[in-house]
Amino acid sequence: MSIYESRLQGREEVATRTLAFHLRKPAGFAFEPGQAIDLVLPGATPAESQDARHTFSIVSAPFETELVVATRMRDSVFKRTLKGLPIGSPLALEGPFGSLTLHRDRGRPAVLIAGGIGITPFISMLRQAAHERWPQRLLLLYSNRRPEDAAFLDELQELDRRSEAFRLVATMTQAGDIRVPWEGRTGPIDARLIGDVVAGLPAPVYYVAGPPGLVESICDSLSDAGIDGDDVRSEDFFGY
Repeated sequence: MSIYESRLQGREEVATRTLAFHLRKPAGFAFEPGQAIDLVLPGATPAESQDARHTFSIVSAPFETELVVATRMRDSVFKRTLKGLPIGSPLALEGPFGSLTLHRDRGRPAVLIAGGIGITPFISMLRQAAHERWPQRLLLLYSNRRPEDAAFLDELQELDRRSEAFRLVATMTQAGDIRVPWEGRTGPIDARLIGDVVAGLPAPVYYVAGPPGLVESICDSLSDAGIDGDDVRSEDFFGY
């Protein structure tokens, strides 16, 4: 993998305790929607410990002029340091890498299933699909505890309103304890919900990203429903 020089261009809160970091896109850096990078703190070498580097899925789409990553702000050395960096600070990027990318057959729908910050690779896919006006049908099931915890929810709801090829199914698992009003679905993503929303989709390919427990549960549900393992692609998000 290649190593590139970049700089921190900005940061913003995209959900409760979730920040997006905007980075300068290095010349010659190319990636596919769904791929990831390692972000290396200033002064660190690529071989240094986890305290100096972290893996992030790329939120921004390939057509955009900057790179964006997003993360839950856990109390780790890396995240505290990243949050405190002055705008303009140098950073190193290593990558891109990862195989959680959309299949090439645009005639087959994609069912994207995200828990929490597992939404990040799918944002890149959906932005690129909207930009290029892909005819491919894309269905996103997105689970969070509360609406205020759901990163990029407003963007996804707007995309759902204006795109005929995209459908959003968002659900909240702790909707009784919220600050932001929610009149949508509640409860977890389970086999029954998946079965209800994918009815009528011809031979979809499934993509699952989020905390390990959610990914394992969803993959088990898909297997129990008779979905061929070759049609399921997943990625665990540890420590996000």
